[in-house]
Amino acid sequence: MHAPMPELPDIALYLEHLERRCAGRALLGVRLTTPFLLRTVDPPLDTFRGLAVRGFRRLGKRIIFTFPGDLFLVLHLMVAGRLHWRPPGAKPPGKIGLAAFDFADGTLVLTEAGSKRRASLHAVRGEPALRDLDPGGVEPLACTKEEFEGALRRENHTFKRALTDPRLFSGIGNAYSDEILHRARLSPVKLTAKATADEARRLFDATRQTLAEWTDRLRRETGGDFPEGVTAFRPDFAVHGRFRKPCPACGAPVQRIVHADNETNYCPRCQTGGRILADRSLSRLLKGDWPRSLDEL
Repeated sequence: MHAPMPELPDIALYLEHLERRCAGRALLGVRLTTPFLLRTVDPPLDTFRGLAVRGFRRLGKRIIFTFPGDLFLVLHLMVAGRLHWRPPGAKPPGKIGLAAFDFADGTLVLTEAGSKRRASLHAVRGEPALRDLDPGGVEPLACTKEEFEGALRRENHTFKRALTDPRLFSGIGNAYSDEILHRARLSPVKLTAKATADEARRLFDATRQTLAEWTDRLRRETGGDFPEGVTAFRPDFAVHGRFRKPCPACGAPVQRIVHADNETNYCPRCQTGGRILADRSLSRLLKGDWPRSLDEL
């Protein structure tokens, strides 16, 4: 499986630490190790040299540096991008270093593991241009129950796909969608068009509780240190990344569906009424031996 993408709790933590270290301080410059990171030409990157960072915001899974004069730097870590706080003037490491944001008392280094370069940096002028980068999903920790349900029912998707669609919900990815659905006791493949009012409410509550609890938990674990251990495979997760391990609620072995780059983990007893969901690659391999229920398993 590929590296897990930073999601809302991870980005929230990055923002808090960046605010603490960089807000009110002048950006001395940005050093790029690859020109492909920067996806815009106007305003030029040099425009930001010497400007004080006003603060930081989140736009979906993007990190926004705000500057005077309605100027913004928008950083999208994508799947394997990570941030590191290093001493002033630190060099971005060998193959994985993409950029260094220099401040007087430290350097923010951007790295990206793997060979695919997906992380991006946009230099943006004005709020309207910033809004053009917004996929439009509702903020799960700020929206009302009605707004949440409206987004959920806007298109007919599986619960899993709806939660991870940035046009519907902001900041939720593969890992936390699994945790949310387990907490809500809902099947990842149930269609949103068939969701009852009770199921929509359970999903709303589980989303808020899961994201808020994990943000608090990561905050406590990290303490005053810059968050270096950003990962979506955490031993205390209920189901995500825990294939064949016991569900903490009922003890049944956690199951998975693998599709392209994504893996969905779920508990068959808590979420699918004992049914094992078809995994295309595995069920093709096992054919008649594919277990269809927890009892057969």
